[in-house]
Amino acid sequence: MNTPFPGFPEGKSRIVYVRPVPVTELPDEVRAQMSEQLGEDAVIYSVNATDGQRLALVADRNLAFHLAKAHDFAPVSVH
Repeated sequence: MNTPFPGFPEGKSRIVYVRPVPVTELPDEVRAQMSEQLGEDAVIYSVNATDGQRLALVADRNLAFHLAKAHDFAPVSVH
């Protein structure tokens, strides 16, 4: 049976990728701010478009998924 599910965004453009990012890999100005708050060894999470553009940086993985879903994106974890 092929029943459409109305709550899932359709098309590749609605997919975003969530991946861990060590604070040490961030740009200098962002790294300085994050290091003060979280420490140099911390890991945060980025939400990225399918073309690789970074859309958001958040404190944890669950927040990244909630953020994506709140904006009608389908989050996919990337290692």
